[in-house]
Amino acid sequence: MSRMCELTGKAVLTGNNVSHANNKTKRRFLPNLCQVTLISDALGQRYRLRVSAAALRSVEHRGGLDAFLLKANEGELSMRARLLRRQIVKKTAEAAVAAAA
Repeated sequence: MSRMCELTGKAVLTGNNVSHANNKTKRRFLPNLCQVTLISDALGQRYRLRVSAAALRSVEHRGGLDAFLLKANEGELSMRARLLRRQIVKKTAEAAVAAAA
C-alpha cells in the first residue's frame, strides 16, 4: 500500500538531512496518515479510509465526507474515493428529483 492520502493525494516527499558541517544525505518526508472510519450521510454507510491528519481536518471543516467529496478535485482522489464520490452524486441527484416530485 502506498503512503498516500486517499482524499487529498498528499504523498511522500524527498529532501536532504543537512548536518552542521553542511553534509547532505537523502531522507523522506512521510505524510501523517491515519486509518479512519468516515460516515457518508447520503449513502448511510461507513467507509474506512487512509487519510492524512490535514485531510481529516478539511473533512470536518467542510461539513463531512459527502461535502468534502462533492467539492474535491477528482484528479486528487484515489480510485475508491472516486467511486464513492460518484455514488454520492448519483444518490443526491435521485433525492433532489424525489423532493421535486
